[in-house]
Amino acid sequence: MRDRVEVALNQIRPTLQKDGGDVLLVDVGSDGVVKVRMTGACRGCQMSDVTLREGIEKFLKHEIPEITAVESV
Repeated sequence: MRDRVEVALNQIRPTLQKDGGDVLLVDVGSDGVVKVRMTGACRGCQMSDVTLREGIEKFLKHEIPEITAVESV
């Protein structure tokens, strides 16, 4: 599943990079929890929680239904 998550993240990564940020995949648990690290302008941004929940998590869950949650570490 890790490869599928990487492919999906690569689809949304250009949008984050356009604003000076990025997201790195840290881990994909057997329980379907994906752990990511927000970097660049996304790290410390007041809107990063919204980006994580309403952007990244929704997109990943849509692309890969086995994903149960996305957490920032």
